[in-house]
Amino acid sequence: MSTKPALAYNDAEKGTLDVRSPQIADLAKDEKKASDIEVFAVQSLKKDAPVTPSNVAKPPPAPAKPAAKKTPLWVLWVIWYNSYRRFFTVVFTVNFIGIGFAIAGKWPYAAKYPGALVIGNLNVAVLVRNEIFGRFLYWFVNTFFAKWTPLWFRLGCTSTLQHLGGIHSGCAISGVAWIILMVVHQFKEKHMFNDSILAFGVITTVVLFITICAGLPWVRNTHHNVFERNHRFFGWTSLCMTWVYTIVTNAYDTADGKFDHIGRYVVQQQAFWFTVGMSTFIVLPWICTRHAKVDIELPSPKVAVLRFERGMQQGLLARISRSAVKEYHAFGIISEGTHAKYHYLICGVQGDFTKSLVNDPPRRIWTRELKFAGVSNTSTLYKRGIRICTGTGLGAALSTCIQSPYWYLIWIGSDQEKTFGPTISGLIHRHVGPERLLLWDSKVRGGRPPTMKILKEVYDYWQAEVVFITSNYVGNFEIQHGCKELGIPAFGTLWDFVSGSPEFSC
Repeated sequence: MSTKPALAYNDAEKGTLDVRSPQIADLAKDEKKASDIEVFAVQSLKKDAPVTPSNVAKPPPAPAKPAAKKTPLWVLWVIWYNSYRRFFTVVFTVNFIGIGFAIAGKWPYAAKYPGALVIGNLNVAVLVRNEIFGRFLYWFVNTFFAKWTPLWFRLGCTSTLQHLGGIHSGCAISGVAWIILMVVHQFKEKHMFNDSILAFGVITTVVLFITICAGLPWVRNTHHNVFERNHRFFGWTSLCMTWVYTIVTNAYDTADGKFDHIGRYVVQQQAFWFTVGMSTFIVLPWICTRHAKVDIELPSPKVAVLRFERGMQQGLLARISRSAVKEYHAFGIISEGTHAKYHYLICGVQGDFTKSLVNDPPRRIWTRELKFAGVSNTSTLYKRGIRICTGTGLGAALSTCIQSPYWYLIWIGSDQEKTFGPTISGLIHRHVGPERLLLWDSKVRGGRPPTMKILKEVYDYWQAEVVFITSNYVGNFEIQHGCKELGIPAFGTLWDFVSGSPEFSC
C-alpha cells in the first residue's frame, strides 16, 4: 500500500490500452475551428503535456458575475416531472386503480391471490435495483441501439435506464398498499384466520413501511448512513418476514382452521415463487462481494485516489466499504479499458468514511466485483458527446473520454494538479487530446467560468448529440436548466432532495 503524497504510478503500471485521439479533419465547412472559440484556453496540468500553439492562450481575466437569471416555469416543470416521476405515476396509478377495483369487489383475482399482488410488486421493485439485471439492460441497449437509431430514441433509452428508480419506488409503495389491504381484510374476517397469521401480517407490514421510510429522499441525502443501515437491514428483515407470512398464510386452511396445506400446496402458489425470485435478486449481488487489495495515493488532504487491479469498461461505478455488509459508498471508476492493469476511484474527503481513507488507509477494502452501470455507460449510443464535470465528479466522467475519441471533456476545478495529483493528470494528458479537452482551473483563472457560454460553443464546435453532467447540486441545476432552455439534450446527476428541492435530470 502506498500513502505518500502525490505518488505517481509508472507507465508500465497504467495498463496496455493506448487510446490516441484523432485530430478533427472532417468538420463541416461552416463549423467553428478550435482556434476560433474564444474561451478555449486549454490549461495544461503538466508542463510537458502535449499541446499545440493554437490551443494555448493566456488565462482570461475573471469573468464578471452574471446577473441572476430566472428560469422559465416550463423548464422547471419539464425537468422536475422527469422519467422517474412519470414511471412512478404510471405504476402508482395502475396499482391504485387495481386496489379500488379490489375494494369494490370487482376484481376476483385480487380477492383470491392478494399475496401474489403484494410480492409481485416487491419483486419488480427489487429486480430493477439489481446490479446484474441493470448491467444486462445496459448491455442490451448499447449493443442493439447504438448510433443507428434516431436520436430521440437513444435519448429515451438513456432516460429510461437512468430513472428505473421510479419503477422501484412505485412498486415498493404499491406493494405496501396491497399488503395493508390484505391485512385489513384478514382482520375484518379474523374469525377465519389464526392469530399467528394476523400477527405476522402486522409485523411484515410495519417492517416494510420502515424500510420505505428509511429510503425516502430526505433520509438518503441528509442521513446517508442511517439510510444505508436501516434500508438494508430492515429490507432483509422484510424478506424474512415475507417468507414466514407467505408460508403460514398459504398453509392455513380457513375451512377447518388448521395448517393442513403444507408441502406441495404451498410450493404451487404464485406468492411462493414470487418470494423465491425476490430472494434470488437480493442475494445474487452479494455473492460478488470481495475483500480486495487496494493502494491509496494521497495527492492532497482533499482527495484520496484508490487503485484496484484489473481494467474496466467505461461508465461503471464501484461500491466500497470498510465492512462486508454495512455502509457501501459508490464512486465512479476511471480506467483505460478492459485490457488495463488497474482501475481508479477518486474519493473526495468529506464524510467520515472518506476521511478514514486518509487518516487510516486500509490495505484491503470490501467491494463488489460486479460493478453497476451509470448513465455514462450509455455514451456508446451516441456519435459524439460532451462530458462536463466539476471537482471529484471527474471520477465518473474520465473513463468515457479516455476510452472514446468522440467525447469532449470539460473539467472545472480548483488547483487541479495539486489537488488530484500526477496519476489523474497523467491519465488525462496521455489519452485525451487537446482538441477535445478544456480544463478550467478556477484558482488560476480567478473564478468560475461562464459555464453555459463555454458549453454552447463546445456543443456547436464538437457537433455533439448529448451532454452528460456530473457536478454538485448548484452546478447541476444551472447546467441542466441552461441546456433545457438552449435545446441541448442533457442528463445530470440525480439530486432528489436538497434544501427542499426535488431531483433534477432529463
